[in-house]
Amino acid sequence: MLSHKRIWAAIDALAERNDLSPSGLAKRAGLDSTTFNKSKRFASDGRPRWPSTESLAKIMEATGSSLEEFMALVRDDAARAAPPAVHRRSIVPVREVPVIGLAQAGAGGYFDDAGFPAGQGWDTVAFPGPNLDEGCYALEITGDSMLPLYREGDIIIVSPTAQVRRGDRVVVKTRDGEVMAKTLLRRTSLVIELESVNPAHPPRTFPVSDIEWMARIVWASQ
Repeated sequence: MLSHKRIWAAIDALAERNDLSPSGLAKRAGLDSTTFNKSKRFASDGRPRWPSTESLAKIMEATGSSLEEFMALVRDDAARAAPPAVHRRSIVPVREVPVIGLAQAGAGGYFDDAGFPAGQGWDTVAFPGPNLDEGCYALEITGDSMLPLYREGDIIIVSPTAQVRRGDRVVVKTRDGEVMAKTLLRRTSLVIELESVNPAHPPRTFPVSDIEWMARIVWASQ
């Protein structure tokens, strides 16, 4: 029986069989890299979103998979459908995540309301490790507010779903479109206080209503 959960699980399994993340699978198939993000699998009102038959056809063509093989994954017969793994344990897992410049990220259209990657204009970067939430993305640091911790050109990995606590390093987007990497100094029901690592940049305080989203930095390329 076809179900929303099994169709998406089959897409994830097909990506894994080909040593790809779902975003990497989408890009290989010529689709937008965010097509299979978890944030795209349900509408804002909670209704399930189904992948189009065109996108399914493209990922099967891109991976050389038949409809029968994909349906085996839908039926959760992955063990029978998958080809024998060759030295798979000796390979360091690599995921491709969407990446964009921190300065460029302030322009409209690059994020949805929850802070997940959306729209066109994203590139991808290989990340050596599997332990990332599906919605993670990368930003390239600009400016000197986080020196000496982050330098211009460093890559940071950001998770919109990770819990944020006081003292965490975060990326924040304001409703005016400003995107910044800071340390969360304090958060109350009314205000958010952010601190730069570089003492030349003073702390900044925003009303909660001025913040569109805040996401935790989970990795950096130093």
